[in-house]
Amino acid sequence: MKHVRGSEPVALAPAAPPADLDPNAGLLDRVHAPADLRALPRGDLARLAGELRQALIASVARTGGHLGAGLGVVELTVALHAVFETPEDVLIWDVGHQAYPHKMLTGRRHRMETLRQGGGLSGFTRRAESVYDAFGAGHSSTSISAGLGYAAARRLAGRPGRVACVIGDGALSAGLAFEGLNNAGASGLPLVVVLNDNAMSIAPPVGALADHLVDLASGGPTDAANLFAAMGFDYRGPVDGHDLDALVPALEAARAHEGGPVLLHVRTRKGHGYAPAEASADRYHGVAGFDPETGVQKKAPAAAPSYTRVFADSLVAEAARDPRIVAITAAMPSGTGVDVFARAFPERAFDVGIAEQHAVTFAAGLACEGLKPFCAIYSTFLQRAFDQIVHDVALQGLPVRFAIDRAGFVGADGATHTGAFDLAALCCLPGFTVMAPADEAELRHMVATAAAFDEGPIAFRFPRGDGLGVPLPEQGEPLAIGRGRILREGADVALVALGSRLADCLAAAERLAAAGIGVTVADARFAKPIDGDLMVRLAREHPLLVTVEEGSSGGFGAAVMRHLSDAGALDRGPAVRSLTLPDRFVEHDSPAALVADAGLDAQGIAAAVVAAMVQSGAAEPARLRAAARWAG
Repeated sequence: MKHVRGSEPVALAPAAPPADLDPNAGLLDRVHAPADLRALPRGDLARLAGELRQALIASVARTGGHLGAGLGVVELTVALHAVFETPEDVLIWDVGHQAYPHKMLTGRRHRMETLRQGGGLSGFTRRAESVYDAFGAGHSSTSISAGLGYAAARRLAGRPGRVACVIGDGALSAGLAFEGLNNAGASGLPLVVVLNDNAMSIAPPVGALADHLVDLASGGPTDAANLFAAMGFDYRGPVDGHDLDALVPALEAARAHEGGPVLLHVRTRKGHGYAPAEASADRYHGVAGFDPETGVQKKAPAAAPSYTRVFADSLVAEAARDPRIVAITAAMPSGTGVDVFARAFPERAFDVGIAEQHAVTFAAGLACEGLKPFCAIYSTFLQRAFDQIVHDVALQGLPVRFAIDRAGFVGADGATHTGAFDLAALCCLPGFTVMAPADEAELRHMVATAAAFDEGPIAFRFPRGDGLGVPLPEQGEPLAIGRGRILREGADVALVALGSRLADCLAAAERLAAAGIGVTVADARFAKPIDGDLMVRLAREHPLLVTVEEGSSGGFGAAVMRHLSDAGALDRGPAVRSLTLPDRFVEHDSPAALVADAGLDAQGIAAAVVAAMVQSGAAEPARLRAAARWAG
């Protein structure tokens, strides 16, 4: 049986097994779908919430993942499914990292052991995973717009059912959320927006909106000064989000309201009900596996500093020498390392909230006044500000520095967080300089390069996780713009790596050399401008040239191909291949598994070289047979 929303069919969750009739069994064991929850006496909901919280803690203790946000919405999740007739009523979770309790109540509790693992449950909501996941998420602030679309479509189709969306106070600070509020407030549609106000996203919220929510929670201001009432919403609350006796009636009244959109202000506490999370600065936003009794996480000691920490320390060192350097983050101070910078230079660090578009244009304004802004944003979140990068920075040639963290594979966070597209997006922009370090020492030099560069916008992308353990220079030195380097030389094939896959290219070269295949390995350093002289030289001196990058097609490899074509270097050879991320959205798995699946580890690169040599006839068959054995 299919349940259809719009034009896309979504498979219904498997039929629930018969409810356990043992009166001594836990309530959670009897809930295989929200309908089972709605069949319980209302007086049992608090007990169910308690069992759900303990099951959530036990589950995430084994798998790791986002914990604090889910703990904070346990009672809210139970109340929402008790009041709304899901899946006929639509329930949309903004971001989706707080939806683990929702997953456990919607037929997926038995699969929580697979959370964020290859082939397992996503760490966010996902339409393909369950009919109860009405809208996929991972990035913030989309729920109001999506919910309004659902409500408008149902009105046009004359279809019954209510639409509710849950958005946090942090996500509400983004421009998209305000666009949705503005449109919904004038629509007259019966949309229910549940504001999950926990005074916390990953970091504490910033800005005037956060202050306004504090005012509302304390009993003021009047309706005339209430932002949501002024925007056309029937504002209700605040309600204690951990008190089911208050929460359920408030949701029932909101669902029954016919006079247009309702905003129900619910106050919750991130990490609620688990002492180690409540005591943690980030409320256990994201955790590794941990001991549920103590909350102590099971983290292996790092063999090298993380790329994020190397960036942060390098930027602090540059800022100590240059008072014009400032740093900007969009609600991710700890994730980007800007918190380290802020401790050293609190007046020169800016957290603008979940507002990547504003962050980029704000940085452009800083650059206009002669400052040197470093805009530190994850690759996947920088996508949200592409127009500002083009219109406000690149078009005006402003020297904004972009520190792009989490470039490439991110592992368990999956498709919504993979840093796949920044190279293709930025390399097509006139006047942009784009770099990628092969290791943490190179990253330190690229921070220095960006600090010294004033001729236009410049970006450097670096991966998630720890560095390779190479020695770090005491001080970064600016690199020559658009110049790569050769690390080893051979006669048969040239491997040209950009960024994080250089070590695998060197390992692949060793494999191939053992089979008699001579390999040159070059580190491009720059995706734009590419080292055109080096690329032409490598093309003319080798029968095969292979570019390797941890990004989508249309990035570095495409730029190399275009340059070689324009230079006439391909008119009589060589054979050229580009190794990139696969042309699909990359699902969650371990980083090593993702790299291997993409063919970007040493074995995959060596195998691609052998396959290209076979196809192009670049070496005699006997050597290729031996190489194939070594390549695995």
